[in-house]
Amino acid sequence: MSENVSTNNLASSAGLPPTEHNHPDSDSGLARVLVKSWKAPIAFGIFALGAIILFVVFGRDGDSTFRLSTDSDLIQLPEVVLPTRGTGLVISFVLVLLALYSVWLVSRARKVRIWLMAVFAVLFLIAFLAWASAGQTLPVPGLLIGTVSLSVPLIFGALGGVISERVGVVNVAIEAQLLGGAFVSAVVASVTGNPFVGLVGAIVAGVLVSFVLAAFSIKYLVDQVIVGVVLNVLVTGLTSFLYSQVLTNNAAVLNSPPRFDRWDIPLLSEIPVIGPTLFRQTVIVYLMYIAVAVVFYGLFKTRWGLRVRAVGEHPQAADTVGIKVNRTRFWTVSLAGAIAGLGGAYFTLGSVGAFNKEMTAGMGYIALAAVIFGRWDPIRATLAALLFGFASNLQNVLGVIGSPVPSEFMLMLPYVVTIFAVAGLVGRVRGPAASGKPYIGS
Repeated sequence: MSENVSTNNLASSAGLPPTEHNHPDSDSGLARVLVKSWKAPIAFGIFALGAIILFVVFGRDGDSTFRLSTDSDLIQLPEVVLPTRGTGLVISFVLVLLALYSVWLVSRARKVRIWLMAVFAVLFLIAFLAWASAGQTLPVPGLLIGTVSLSVPLIFGALGGVISERVGVVNVAIEAQLLGGAFVSAVVASVTGNPFVGLVGAIVAGVLVSFVLAAFSIKYLVDQVIVGVVLNVLVTGLTSFLYSQVLTNNAAVLNSPPRFDRWDIPLLSEIPVIGPTLFRQTVIVYLMYIAVAVVFYGLFKTRWGLRVRAVGEHPQAADTVGIKVNRTRFWTVSLAGAIAGLGGAYFTLGSVGAFNKEMTAGMGYIALAAVIFGRWDPIRATLAALLFGFASNLQNVLGVIGSPVPSEFMLMLPYVVTIFAVAGLVGRVRGPAASGKPYIGS
């Protein structure tokens, strides 16, 4: 208590607002004065240097063409043609200026704003795409549509991770929830012939996995990370065994699920670039849009969300005011599993169309990285998942147009982005204070 008072007095004497110890995302004025984080300038400098080497030293000649419309679009946009070498030179120069500007900001104890990071990232991406597609035509709508498709399970998994960790339980079992949802949705939809029933089955599968996670970590106080890893291994082995011994022997009945058809939203689907990307999708993608909005509103605008965040930050205080901490954790983790299970259903009911062994391919771990990258915020975690999805789809598009970028590099790109995210190069990252810590009520 005395430490908080002295800190607030010091901040007051400096003419700054008092520190906010009760909110994980708040930045006090004192912290801005006394702490200088050089992570952003260092990252900017590394990427600016890489831009000079790639786009200037190893610059490519020719023109890069960006196609902005598909053949089915009502409104046809003209193609954008950029000189490859000139674009690389100009953008590299601008990136160096932005890097120097970030150094100046930090030297003055000012925060590098998110808009500056976004501008830097977009400019670097434009230069890279122009360099990689020199002499070729890059289909921008196809790149974005593929990004959304690959991001759907990541976003569902990240939302489940955000909810779970906000209430104080580390959800390493996102991979198991995705895989369980994919398996059960395929079997249920195949047997019933109804993809909506399969969707319900995926939700149930995700909840069942979460029940196990909640029971062991909350009731029996087992280390949450260990339980999550064990669940991932268990579900992977169980679904692989059932696939080999059951589904492959009777695929026509048990592994031929009907897929959701695309629903084009009138008017919105005709908006150039955005329409084909966001509004010509299946019902699962539209459910994803709703889930992002509902989770954000529920966590930050409702009494339920306040209770969840209180339990994740300070369970003792929550218990003191009458909140049932462990009960709140149990049912919130179950809700997180239901949301992640929906992401698993996308594999079989919206994308691939049949269950395959280990078809989630580690996406649960990338979703967990998106939770950290997004600072345990639903909107930021969604944007992080879209970034990972974009990195994954970029290798496919560049391979189709014959880019000189080695395929091995593109295959590792999503995981490199994940490492950068977990390393916290985007700034200060701090999860809920009680996340991962079991609570024993008085």
